[in-house]
Amino acid sequence: MRIGDIAQDVSRIGLGTWAIGGGPAFGGVDTEQQGIATIQAAPSLGVNLVDTAPGYNFGRSEEIVGKAIAGRRDEYVLITKCGLVWNAPGAFFNRVGDTVLNRSLEPDSILREIDQSLERLGTDHIDIYMTHWPAIPPYNTPIADTVACLMDLKASGRIRAIGAANVNAEQVLEYLRYGQLDIVQMRYSILDRAVEQELMPTCIANGVTVQAYSPLEMGILAGAVPRGYQPEPGTARYGKKWFEQARLEQALDMVEAWEPLRNKYNCGTADLAIAWILAQNPHITVLSGSTKPEELAQNVRALSVELTDEDATWMREYAEQLG
Repeated sequence: MRIGDIAQDVSRIGLGTWAIGGGPAFGGVDTEQQGIATIQAAPSLGVNLVDTAPGYNFGRSEEIVGKAIAGRRDEYVLITKCGLVWNAPGAFFNRVGDTVLNRSLEPDSILREIDQSLERLGTDHIDIYMTHWPAIPPYNTPIADTVACLMDLKASGRIRAIGAANVNAEQVLEYLRYGQLDIVQMRYSILDRAVEQELMPTCIANGVTVQAYSPLEMGILAGAVPRGYQPEPGTARYGKKWFEQARLEQALDMVEAWEPLRNKYNCGTADLAIAWILAQNPHITVLSGSTKPEELAQNVRALSVELTDEDATWMREYAEQLG
């Protein structure tokens, strides 16, 4: 598929590198070598889109991506983001370990961030530059100002396309009013369908590509979370809706109920979850948060799973019954 003014086709499944960045959110595990292997395996698996962000372990994810793509830059379409800063002014976002992350989409802040991202990634341009979270008071930068900055970066050749993550439908229209918006990244899985109400229809009606993140609900829809699992405080899964014990049990019941579909399509649990999202609209792409080459290879298999309308509807109706 094509996104914005990017010259090459972009794979419908991309590699998300939040977990590859490691850090406190993922138990402090060092994932560099494994992450590099996963990123370098991606093109041979038909995946050329790699998503990262400065906020993923304070630049560590970008550094790992930069090492992985060195000498192979033209094989990849890179997404990185702006708007989450540390050791810099902004509206409080959260605390990761001992470090505070703040939100800022002020133009001066964006210009500092892109210089740092380009250095970490070892490249002279970013294919898709995305705002990570909307601005909020007391650093409530108008979208018009943020978009003007991004449009200047595009005109200079430092970025090729403009994206926004975690926005609402009204904000999408405001981006388009003041400039360009090529892709919106949103949380979307069969267990979390809120974006279907307004955000997704607005994007599709205006030619904005939809990119789903967390399609496997941090492993639940990959069959990778056992019953009775309790995430540790401070980790990425802690406090998330579907990791509450009652809801987790419901979700795992649903995954077990998919067994006839796994047999019918000769596929895995993750394949079904991703295939369901891809079946909703041809303008949707999916990020796979794989940390191993074999995980990414498995998730790519979802592209060959062509769900019937009847099966996709049955999966939706089951999920709609859950709490």
